[in-house]
Amino acid sequence: MTKLTELREELHACRNCELYRDATQAVFSVGRASATVMLVGEQPGDREDLEGEPFVGPAGHVLDEALEQAGIARSDVYLTNAVKHFRFERRGKRRIHEKPAVSHIEACHPWLEAELAVVRPRVVVCLGATAGRSVLGRPVKVTQERGRPLDVDAPYEVVVTTHPSALLRLRDRGDYAGELRRLADDLAVAAAL
Repeated sequence: MTKLTELREELHACRNCELYRDATQAVFSVGRASATVMLVGEQPGDREDLEGEPFVGPAGHVLDEALEQAGIARSDVYLTNAVKHFRFERRGKRRIHEKPAVSHIEACHPWLEAELAVVRPRVVVCLGATAGRSVLGRPVKVTQERGRPLDVDAPYEVVVTTHPSALLRLRDRGDYAGELRRLADDLAVAAAL
């Protein structure tokens, strides 16, 4: 049994915060333990919570487009989230994403640290401010820090970029293609490291 398999099994028993009560399941990661690039998102969404795998919903499709534009195979990266359970607000039958609190990020941080220790990536890409806060241990302003290697005291490089879900809101406004290109460019910077 691999260490990632052991972590996955242990995660399903996680009670570090209250999010486990309403979520369908804890969502671990996908990817090879030998991946050199780790992509860290915010938290599972509705589809991810139901299917048990990160980035399989609408934001995952945007990420797939950006990876393709950057010339990166999804199978070559390790995908995970800073928070492992879906935080949501129920509106009728729908479950609407609700941003995780700092306490949720902190409760899940040992899981991310364990993944980093097993995978040992060369580059960690923080997809959004929540992921940035988890990886860097401080608040992150994506607009000010995106797309370049950050000076960190870690055995890996860190690049911050926008979360793919932010692009979903741009589809009807015409900004989608340009922002998708920026996301792909940021991913290419990370891959080049």
